[in-house]
Amino acid sequence: MFNFSFDKRIIYIIIAIMVLSMIVQYTTNPGMLFSLVISIPAVLIAITFHEFAHAFVADKLGDDTARREGRLSLNPFAHLDPIGTLLLVFAGFGWGKPVHVNPRNYTRKMSMEKGEALVSIAGPAMNIILAIIFAIIYCLAYKFGSADFLRSNMGFIIRTLISSIVSINIGLGVFNLIPLPPLDGSKIIMPFLPYNAKSWFINNEQIFYIIFVVIWITGLASIIISPAISAISNGILHLAGFITGVPV
Repeated sequence: MFNFSFDKRIIYIIIAIMVLSMIVQYTTNPGMLFSLVISIPAVLIAITFHEFAHAFVADKLGDDTARREGRLSLNPFAHLDPIGTLLLVFAGFGWGKPVHVNPRNYTRKMSMEKGEALVSIAGPAMNIILAIIFAIIYCLAYKFGSADFLRSNMGFIIRTLISSIVSINIGLGVFNLIPLPPLDGSKIIMPFLPYNAKSWFINNEQIFYIIFVVIWITGLASIIISPAISAISNGILHLAGFITGVPV
């Protein structure tokens, strides 16, 4: 039998080794170190708004579990998962602390299953919305910023920070749409599965956890989501360029 608690400890050791290896690379390369430091505010924004969106939608559907646990908040420390945050900083994809919900408390205007799907999609949707907003801000900075400001160190830092916010929000949003537990995508697809497929999915959830761990540790997750991240990034940049009148 698969002992998830034991294997989870092994996974944490592997992650620690991966992160330490990345830290060595960052500290020996000033450019990479700058990118690391500038990504921290972006990570805090992405995770905080992602988890807040889950809590907010669940609360609006009638479940106050997240509110009682202090998760209906824009305080980053209420939402940070140590492992998921480290991965988001160093690898560009990760997760926050899961928001606990009780679907039995949802309004009876929809099924519990659909309510769970709506709560689940709220996080990735919030990340994409944030990416669009900050992409527009990035284009506006080019449109209205003076040449001297754009060439200055401060201008460079601000543009890099905004760009990091856009890319990390897209990475977090797309990664969480992978339809494998414990990611949001596994609950989003549930209402659309036939009954037999749904039962099989629920009964074999542990297998999907194993698959998730494998694609995550081996780097397959990055390969799988990279085309989607690139496509969405290009689409958002072109949308922001169209809205602001700035060619991209």
